[in-house]
Amino acid sequence: MRIFGIILAGGEGRRMGADKALVPLAGRPLLAHVRHRLEPQVEALAISANGDPARLARFGLPVLADDQPLGPLSGILAGLRWAAGQGADALVSAPVDAPFLPGDLTPRLILAADGPHLAIARAGERLHPAFGLWPVSLAPTLADFLASGAKPKMMDFAAAHHAAIAAFPDDGAFANLNTPQDLAAAGALLGGAP
Repeated sequence: MRIFGIILAGGEGRRMGADKALVPLAGRPLLAHVRHRLEPQVEALAISANGDPARLARFGLPVLADDQPLGPLSGILAGLRWAAGQGADALVSAPVDAPFLPGDLTPRLILAADGPHLAIARAGERLHPAFGLWPVSLAPTLADFLASGAKPKMMDFAAAHHAAIAAFPDDGAFANLNTPQDLAAAGALLGGAP
C-alpha cells in the first residue's frame, strides 16, 4: 500500500496573527516540526497551502493550492488528486499547527481502516478528523461533497463515510497551536522559547 502525506497549512492564521506554517517554535517553523514527525511515516509529502507558494519553497515539498477555499477538506481533495496522480493508494493528513503528532499516526490509522476505508484519530473522547487516512478513491465523492453547497465540515464527511476510528492514548499529541499563548506553552514543553 502506497501512503502519501499532506500537511494542511491553508488556514489564515487569524488567531495566531501570522502564517502558522512559518511561525517559529523552539527555533524552527511549525511546518518543520510537523514535517519531521510525518515524513518518516509516508512515501511522499506535500503541503496544502493557499497564497504565494514561494514562501514555502525552502521546504522543498510540493505546495498544493485549493481549487476553492472551503477549509481543510479542500486541502484534502487537492492532496488526494496529487497522490492519485503519483500512484498512491491513500493520503495521511495532519494540520500544520500540530507539532506533537504521534510518531505512529500512519500505522495506527492503517490498522483501524483495515482496508481501503477512511480512518480518523481519536484521543480520549475527542475525535481529530484533521488527522486521517484518506483513500484516493474518495476524491470524486469528496469533490461532490464540497460542490454540494453545504458548509463542508470534516466530521460530517467522516460520519457519512463511516470513518474507522484509530484510538490514541495521548490527547496532547493532537494539540493544535492557535494563538501566541498556545505557542508559548508549546515552547515551554520543548524546553525553550517559542
